[in-house]
Amino acid sequence: MSKKVVIVGAGFSSLAAASYLAKYGFEVTVVEKNKEVGGRARQLKKDGFTFDIGPTFYWMPDVFEKFFNDFGKTVSDYYELIQLDPGYQIYFGEKYSIPVSADFEKTLQTFEEVQKGSGPKLQKFMNVAEDNYNIAIKDLVYQPGESLMEIVTPKTALKLGSFIKTIKKDVGNYIDHPELKQILEFPVLFLGAKPSTTPSFYNFMNYADLKLGTWHPRGGMYKVVEGMTKLAKDLGVKIETGCEVKAFDISQNEVVSVKTSNGTFECDILLSGADYHHTEQLLPEVFRQYSQNYWSKKTFAPSALLFYVGFDKKLQNLTHHTLFFDTDFEKHAECIYDSKSWPDEPLFYASFPSMTDADAAPEGQEAGIFLIPLATDIEDTPEIREKYFDLILDRIERLTDQKVADHVLFKESFCINDFKSEYNSYGGNAYGLANTLLQTHILRPRLKSKKLKNMYFTGQLTVPGPGVPPSLISGKIVSDLILKYHL
Repeated sequence: MSKKVVIVGAGFSSLAAASYLAKYGFEVTVVEKNKEVGGRARQLKKDGFTFDIGPTFYWMPDVFEKFFNDFGKTVSDYYELIQLDPGYQIYFGEKYSIPVSADFEKTLQTFEEVQKGSGPKLQKFMNVAEDNYNIAIKDLVYQPGESLMEIVTPKTALKLGSFIKTIKKDVGNYIDHPELKQILEFPVLFLGAKPSTTPSFYNFMNYADLKLGTWHPRGGMYKVVEGMTKLAKDLGVKIETGCEVKAFDISQNEVVSVKTSNGTFECDILLSGADYHHTEQLLPEVFRQYSQNYWSKKTFAPSALLFYVGFDKKLQNLTHHTLFFDTDFEKHAECIYDSKSWPDEPLFYASFPSMTDADAAPEGQEAGIFLIPLATDIEDTPEIREKYFDLILDRIERLTDQKVADHVLFKESFCINDFKSEYNSYGGNAYGLANTLLQTHILRPRLKSKKLKNMYFTGQLTVPGPGVPPSLISGKIVSDLILKYHL
């Protein structure tokens, strides 16, 4: 008789784990508090517009392909990928932006045009980044974080300096032009930390960016969720939505059942892909691994203020992904990580999926998604949201030389309070724990509970870290860990 696994939450890591565990022969039930699957990667549809509520960047396509390949499938069995060219552009001032091409040779030319000599230096930097990417993907990220020896290999021993040195310092060793440096420092935002605190080994994200490219699933990132959901169901996984977990029954240091708003589910193994801190708060204190003091001292990745906006016209001088770095990066980072305050002049990001995907907006109109990274647990009110919406539209108008505010049909917003209410997110964080040196691998919250024999965790607060590809990987390694200890 197969063992019963109950998985809490239906985000990327949970859906990945559900499929692997079903493949391994477990009887799997996923319980999700919201009405739809996807976790943070849900979708908003309004008046003919379609918005991804959560992730919008599709990087590291090899990780997605590997996931589906593990089940004898391919990405193309579930959704169509479009490579974006340019992958994105960055505004540094009025009518001044730098596009990042899908063709790396063109990116080298761009760097050389901005500053003579920067092209060859970028190539040298990328050679190291590619080497780090291969080590990370082949030797490190699929390790479960049970022992430091998992990541102590001859290859990583040669990279010791890159774990001590920071991204900021590493980039500065190659490139000294301020705007080109920001292009290379930008991907670290996906790791949820400042370039000045992130180990330079993580420059493998630059390889993912500049060499592997930026992609868009036709229909939006939610198509990935739908594909993973279909795969899981085809493997026999049961998914219960609108099913909020209320408590766990525990006997002899094992979870025996999960009490939800839809009834009680018996289990031999419990896996939570929901917020790690929130999940532990549902346990008696004696079974919690990490105290409130532990969580309060951790460096969390940012929260975010997001807007989903319908425009009544097509916009100009913008690309599918556009970043606005016309203000001081360091000052904004200090507001997120040091002073814990709203930034006066925020950097922000915009996505216009309808520039690539006709299904994202009615003909002749534009769908816009805007994101301002924020500190966790700061004040969140309708008045503050409105102030920042006006601010970013004003900046877009000035920087891209067009009228925008007069063409807004509607807007919806999502911020700290929503991350807390929708996802039980600690501090309202959007991306989990930052990948700083002291929050890497074995120093992150564990996949396997130290207090309960049959309880496990997955997702962005545990190994390997924040982001969609790491979440898929987290689902894989936790399912292998369950297989190791329970079969």
